[in-house]
Amino acid sequence: MPLLLSRRALLAAALASGIAAAAGVLPGAALAAGTPSEVRLDYAYYNPVSLVLKEKGWLEEELKKDGIAVRWVLSLGSNKALEFLNAGGIDFGSTAGAAALIARINGNPIKSVYVYSKPEWTALVTRPGTGIASVADLRGKRIAVTRGTDPHIFLVRALAEAGLSDRDVKLVLLQHQDGRLALENGNVDAWAGLDPMMAQAELDLGATLFHRNAGANTWGILNVREAFAAEHPELVGRVLAAYERARAHALANPGELKAILAAAARQPEPVIARQLERTDLTHAAIGAEQERTIVEAGLALQQAGVLPADADVKGAAAALIDPSFSRAPAR
Repeated sequence: MPLLLSRRALLAAALASGIAAAAGVLPGAALAAGTPSEVRLDYAYYNPVSLVLKEKGWLEEELKKDGIAVRWVLSLGSNKALEFLNAGGIDFGSTAGAAALIARINGNPIKSVYVYSKPEWTALVTRPGTGIASVADLRGKRIAVTRGTDPHIFLVRALAEAGLSDRDVKLVLLQHQDGRLALENGNVDAWAGLDPMMAQAELDLGATLFHRNAGANTWGILNVREAFAAEHPELVGRVLAAYERARAHALANPGELKAILAAAARQPEPVIARQLERTDLTHAAIGAEQERTIVEAGLALQQAGVLPADADVKGAAAALIDPSFSRAPAR
C-alpha cells in the first residue's frame, strides 16, 4: 500500500499528546521512585518510524529532563527483537504481530502497545530461471527463511493453503539478509523475503515475488516487557508519545523519511521507495483490528501444526494486546 498523506497525518500530532494523556502522564511529569537510568529500544530497517525517532533524538530530548538515558539496539528480525525482550536486553521491541503472539504463547512476557505500520513487507521470492511460479512449485525446493518472523509465518500459511507443509520442502534457516544473499548466490531456490532486502532483490536481481497476500502480513507492532509496563507506565506513555511525533513527521516529510531509511539500511533510495510503496504508516492505536488479524494468523499456524493444538490462541492474543497506552482520548 502506498505511503499515504491524508488527514490522519494532520491528526497525528494531536494523537501524540492523546497517547501521553491516555497513560496518565504529561511530558516532564514527576516519575516514581525506582526510575530506570536508561530506556532501551530497538531500531529496525523494517520499522521506519524507529529510524526517524532515532535520527531525530526526540526521545533523548524528552527523557533527559529526568536524567534518563536512551540506548538503541539493532534488531535484524522479529526473532531477534523477541530474544532481546525475553532476555531483558531491551524494554521496547519491534515485531510482526503474529511473531509476538507465538512468543507470548511460548512464555515471553510481553505486551503489544502500539502500531508502527501496516505493511506488506513479506512475500515468497525467487530469482529468474528457477521455474517457480506458484507455491505448489516449492515441493522439494530449498527455501531460505528466518524462523519466528512474519516471513516464516507467511511461508507456513502459504504452504498449508497449497496442501503442503514444511516437510515437503527444505527449509534453510538464515537471517533475512543472509537469505537474500543465498537466493542471489543460487544456494536456495526461493526465499521468504522481508523488506527492504526484498525490494533490493527485485531491483538488483530481477527477483520475482511469486506469491503475495497483503492480508496475511501481520501488523508492525511495538512491544514492551510486561514488567517494565507495570513498573513504569508513565514512561511507556512518554515513549509512545515520542513515537507518535516521529510517525507524524514521517507522514508529513516522505522525502526525508526515504533519505533516513536509505542511510540507515545502506540501500539506494529506489529500493527504499519500493519498500515504502508497501508500507502504510497511517495507524498508531492498537486494538480489535490488530487482534483479529493476529488471531487469524495464530489459528492458521495451529491448524498447520506450528502451534500446539491445545494452545489458547484467542486468550493469548487478548493477553498480548494492551490498547490502554495508545488509545486516543474521546473527542
